[in-house]
Amino acid sequence: MAKSASVYARIDPVLKEQAESILSALGIPTSNAIDMFFKQIVLKKGLPFEVRLPYEKPVCMGELTEEELNAELEKGYADLLAGRTKPIEQTIAEMRKDFKI
Repeated sequence: MAKSASVYARIDPVLKEQAESILSALGIPTSNAIDMFFKQIVLKKGLPFEVRLPYEKPVCMGELTEEELNAELEKGYADLLAGRTKPIEQTIAEMRKDFKI
């Protein structure tokens, strides 16, 4: 199929330069990389990678004031009452996957 459609996007020039440098080292023209990305979107019926918010910084219990500690404990208790918990096995599996341990 002939390529005749165009995509125009405004992106950070530094990001563009970094990406093009890597693609050049791989011998892949930018237009081919974009075409590959679009093909993966179609194949996966969505983005070809996980999109999520970054993790919140873990709470360091030893650095909390008594008031902050009580607030964290209250949040945990509220989660427990609302059923916002998961089995420890699931939590450990997720941590191993996310942190590659």
